[in-house]
This record gives sequence, C-alpha cells and structure tokens, in this order.
Amino acid sequence: MKAILVLEDGSYFEGRAFGYSGEKFGEVVFNTSITGYQEILTDPSYKGQIVCMTYPHIGNYGVNSEDIEFAHPQVEGFVVRELSPLVSNWRAEEDLDSYLEKYKITGIEGVDTRELTRKIRIKGAMRGGISSVDLNPKSLLERVLQSPQMVGRNLACEVSCTQPYYFQEEGEVEIAVWDCGVKKSILQMLAKNNCRVKVYPVHSSGEDILKDKPQGLLVSNGPGDPAAVIHVITELKKLLGKLPIFGICLGHQILGLALGGKTYKLKFGHHGGNHPVKDLNTGKIDITAQNHGFCVDPDSISDCCQITHINLYDKTLEGFRHKKMPIMAVQYHPEAGPGPNDAKHIFKEFVDMVKNNA
Repeated sequence: MKAILVLEDGSYFEGRAFGYSGEKFGEVVFNTSITGYQEILTDPSYKGQIVCMTYPHIGNYGVNSEDIEFAHPQVEGFVVRELSPLVSNWRAEEDLDSYLEKYKITGIEGVDTRELTRKIRIKGAMRGGISSVDLNPKSLLERVLQSPQMVGRNLACEVSCTQPYYFQEEGEVEIAVWDCGVKKSILQMLAKNNCRVKVYPVHSSGEDILKDKPQGLLVSNGPGDPAAVIHVITELKKLLGKLPIFGICLGHQILGLALGGKTYKLKFGHHGGNHPVKDLNTGKIDITAQNHGFCVDPDSISDCCQITHINLYDKTLEGFRHKKMPIMAVQYHPEAGPGPNDAKHIFKEFVDMVKNNA
C-alpha cells in the first residue's frame, strides 16, 4: 500500500505504508540512534512528533514486552528507509509492523531518510503528516498547516499518570518523581540506587508532594514546550529550598524556568544516542542519549546557578547546579534507554546529594 509524507514547506516523500492504515500529524524530527527503536517509539517525550530514523534498516530484531519506556507507543508516526521483512532475535515477541498496527501508529518506509534529515537540519523541524488514505500532497498539506505548532503545547498532561503510585516501596531514601512523562528506565535507575520511589501526576501540587515527606524530588522528562507546563513551574517554585531537586530533560527546563530562567526552541533539536557532553568541573566527556527540542538559556540562570555541562556539538546548556540550594539538573538522558551508559553515575550523585542534605 502506498503512503505519503508531506512537510509544511510543501515538500513531500512517497513510500510504502506499514503499521496502522490512516493518517497522523506531528512535528517531524530525526533520531540518529542505530538501535533502540522500541524505546524511542514508547518514550513519552515523543508525544506530538513523527520520528524519522537515520539508520536505514529498522525492525530486524522485532518487539518485546520488556524494552519499553511506556505501556504503549507515544510517537504520532514513524519514518524509516527500510522495514526489515524478517525478525531475528530470541527475545522478539512480534514484528514491528503488527506492533504499530495494534497501537494505531502510522508508518512509512521507502523514504530517502538522508534527504529528509538534511532538509530538517537546514530548515529546522517542521510539522508534517503521514497518510495512506489521502495521497494528494496538496490536500494533505492543508491539514498539516492546520495542525498545532509545538511551541505553546502542554503535552505533559497527556502522558502523565493520573494517580500517585509506588514504583518501588523499599529503599534507603524516599524519592518523589513528578511525572511529566517519565520513562520507565529513569524509575529503574532510582530503584537500582536503593531508592523508595513514589510517582506523582503532573497535576499534583507542591503540598501534595511535601505532605508525604520525601527526601528528594525528581522532575521527569516529557514532551512539548516547557514554558507551557505552567502548573508544574508554579508549584515547583514552592518547593525550591525545601528539599533536594533533580531535573532531567523537560524537568531540567522546568527547573530553569522555576528559577527565573528562559527557554527557547532549538532549530531541529537533539535526538539520538551519540551526543558528547562535557562536565565542566571534571573535564570528563560522556557520550549521551538526547531527546529534546527546547533548551534553557544559560545566561538567564547564570546569577543563581553554576553551568556544569555543555554539549560539544553546539555548546548548548546540558546541566546546571544551584549555587546555594541542593538543586541539580541535566538536559540529556543519563538513564539512556536506548543509548550509551556513560552518564548513569548522575543518579548516584543525586542520591548522594539527598543523603548529604537529609
């Protein structure tokens, strides 16, 4: 079955449909990871986005029920050069095509993903639409232009849990996780560091979290524009200085905003598992997993925070610590999932900070 991908600049790519037959709209971004497509598909941070994989051969090891970051896929659509016709892995439970069809995710293969990636790098991330039902570029473009922009979208509320729950009930320190779209692997890393982990919905208040007397707070990753997550920014301000706080990705950006900083949209974002990040205190360089389209302006928080990490590709901010309060944040994903494991030590640093401020 034929399919078409149309971008908001009017350009389009023809290919073959897989997964769910229909049409989906979202911001088109590219991911440079070679493996880990299942973790990428289920990462809540991709809500509202169509993901193009730069690696040409996708689906060869199938899908299983263990390597997921969320209960079901979160991407709006999936673009690949070639969908593997064979699945060869002892852990595979089903193929990628049927998995996406089951969860109503529309995919397109046979696309020149190098050309698409180059276009996004030059022009920036754009809205797009994948369709296997309407193959007319002009009519599909009309609906693409009517779809929402990423700037101003609060998507955290669409991927957060609705009720508090314990991910792990035993542990040396009690950590509250503000769920803006948290990945399972973040919770697993806290558990591996001997934390008792309780997860709170995005609509929770500062009082809701404090009444349970956690020893530390992690503000999670998530999708959309950080400046639009007004509720969490407002409530987080009430908690500054009252307990150690750690932010990851969207949580990093929300923390920056709560501290009086500003965020801005990157041209095409950072999505992949090969970004070198330098720790300015130690000089050590970690190869990191990244997935964000917005960034904190370092000058906007320089009065109260020390810049701790920078991205060596484009010198953007990758981490900060407050000069007085026990607050730390990183823009990259130290839990990986997928990606290199270089930065997992950050979780121990957070737990140590919590213990030192008990």
